[in-house]
Amino acid sequence: MADATRSDVDASGSDTLSERAASLLQHDIIAGRLAPGARLGIVDLVQRYDIGATPLREGLSRLMSRGLIVGIGQRGFRVADISREDLADITRMRTVVEMEALRLAIQNGNDAWEAGILGALHQMRRHIERIGDAFREGAPDFDRLHKGFHTALLSACGSRRLLSAHSDLYDQAYRYRRVMMRGFDSGAQFVEAHQLLADRILARDIGASQAALESHLHSTLAYVYPPGQGD
Repeated sequence: MADATRSDVDASGSDTLSERAASLLQHDIIAGRLAPGARLGIVDLVQRYDIGATPLREGLSRLMSRGLIVGIGQRGFRVADISREDLADITRMRTVVEMEALRLAIQNGNDAWEAGILGALHQMRRHIERIGDAFREGAPDFDRLHKGFHTALLSACGSRRLLSAHSDLYDQAYRYRRVMMRGFDSGAQFVEAHQLLADRILARDIGASQAALESHLHSTLAYVYPPGQGD
């Protein structure tokens, strides 16, 4: 029994370390500290994060499933590249996932769901008022509030898997969204776009809400890769 208990503890500790490794790597990738296409050597990562090679490999494998890292055969891993085709694919998947999640959320959402949307919008607005134009740099504190708003829109969908897919796809789009943010003239313009989206959804018109969300999701692609412009 003691050996079994010790194994459970060891497994739990390994899971914790590998998730910590995945979290640190993900943070550095979406913040641009690890550039698209950069090779991820295990020895370098061990020194960078002070985490053992085994949990680091497990963490890298987790990020492969989230689309942030790709394997390069027997040579290890590298940060996923960015391209118009990749962002278009992310946007396509987000549209499929979030349109269905939004439909369910509007059907199932109660007063608490509506209050959560308004609260998330208010927090994002106040944060932008405090930091001014710095919001366009896509800082982690701001993006946490931005993601919180988009998650609040879908939170009443009742599907853990839809919300998990939304979260992963949102994170995959972060590197592109940092470029998009610089296209906004002001924080007021950004808040207004999200206010209009919230208003449409809170009106409980599923068709109009889905159309507004689809347009909103595709705006990143249009900002980063304007029609007629190559990669």
